[in-house]
Amino acid sequence: MRTLANVGAYVSSDRNLLATFSNVFTLVGVYAFPSAFVHVTCVLSNTNSTAPYRGAGRPRPPMSSSGSSTTRPGSSAWIRWRSAGRIVIPPSAMPYKTPLGLTYDCGEFGKGMDEAVKHADVAGFAARREASRRQGRLRGLAVVNAIERAASPGPEFAEVRFNPSGSATVFMGTKNQGQGHETTFKQILHERLGIDPKEVRFIDGDTDRVGFGMGTMGSRSTVIGGTALTMAADKVIAKGRKIAAKMLEAAEEDITFADARFGVKGTDRSVGLKEVARTAFVPASLPKGLEPGLYETGTFSPPADTWPNGCHVCEVEVDEATGAVSLARYLIVDDVGTVINPVTLKGQIHGGVAQGVGQALMEQVIYDRENGALLTTSFMEYGMPRADDFCDMHVESNPVPTKLNPLGAKGAGEAGTVGALPAVINAVLDALAPLGVRALDMPATSERVWQAMQAARAGA
Repeated sequence: MRTLANVGAYVSSDRNLLATFSNVFTLVGVYAFPSAFVHVTCVLSNTNSTAPYRGAGRPRPPMSSSGSSTTRPGSSAWIRWRSAGRIVIPPSAMPYKTPLGLTYDCGEFGKGMDEAVKHADVAGFAARREASRRQGRLRGLAVVNAIERAASPGPEFAEVRFNPSGSATVFMGTKNQGQGHETTFKQILHERLGIDPKEVRFIDGDTDRVGFGMGTMGSRSTVIGGTALTMAADKVIAKGRKIAAKMLEAAEEDITFADARFGVKGTDRSVGLKEVARTAFVPASLPKGLEPGLYETGTFSPPADTWPNGCHVCEVEVDEATGAVSLARYLIVDDVGTVINPVTLKGQIHGGVAQGVGQALMEQVIYDRENGALLTTSFMEYGMPRADDFCDMHVESNPVPTKLNPLGAKGAGEAGTVGALPAVINAVLDALAPLGVRALDMPATSERVWQAMQAARAGA
């Protein structure tokens, strides 16, 4: 793999190099390559400096790997897909150290690809392509295996604070940016403590009230922040067990906890978590030497990166008269480890795919070649994807929980984008392949596609 990367006018920190240098480790994808060679050349230019964007560098391997190439039944590409299934890293090889030096801890890549091909009805593609042809449209298909390096080691903070009334507040260092953190974290707390999410107050990113936090980036919030919250909840249970033991006049080792209640083994005696929390603020009711109050913190840093992965199947149609590209079908089978909330997960994947499709088909920063002036200065000139640019997206899960954190989560924030870019572009190239088009720069606008078709026809 040789990369020539424009990094802009200057390099201010390692963030400028993430997409071109720091993320080369995923270039081998999910395949059992015995060796790999990577060479990156960064070039300074009179354009804006680069910075990390959703997926930052990870979409490149599926765009270049022959194992992820387009899939057309009855063609050599179909044979390549069958071959890819044979060289995908098997679960029995996990943990697997890649030739680029990092270790995948778990994954069932072959199963994910098989499920994607089945759910996307790849076998019926030939009939759909013929139907499109009769309507003057070229149809293309791509099957792409993608893997992402996520939730890299770094600390994150969480606090569970009970009030004297028995109500609870959660403080998180990660900042919600629309991902639905308040839903996910309340759900984690509910599953750990049994508290009704409606009765939990959620505060995040407030530096005057939250003890510490690294922020939201790198698909780390659920993996690291969620684990920190789990640790804090476990401390609440541990202290609550001591208080409940005195309240129930039992030995601490005989106290159980489930469904927001502390109970005594072998009896029907129990007390609720809320009542224990209220009692925690009454010093006279506490075991001797126990500090009053019930507020606990957790700080977690994982031992290694997690590796979310998935298979994207995309079908596009290209209008032969205009070169306009439209999405016809899109399916994803994703492995983000333990799925905390299926609805927010699908929202993350939908948003990621939207960003990838936007970059693949329309988004482009344009400078005047004569004087270097920026021409795409607003959304009047810069193309942004809208709802009518998409077809329905179907999302399936192939969860393989990681053992690198107690939740088993791998991170989902960038999964959609990592697979969308190569899936869309490979599908467009597959549609244009009968005309002899072999390469196409992003974005695949109708003008570029039309020009590529005309050039191929002229050459033929």
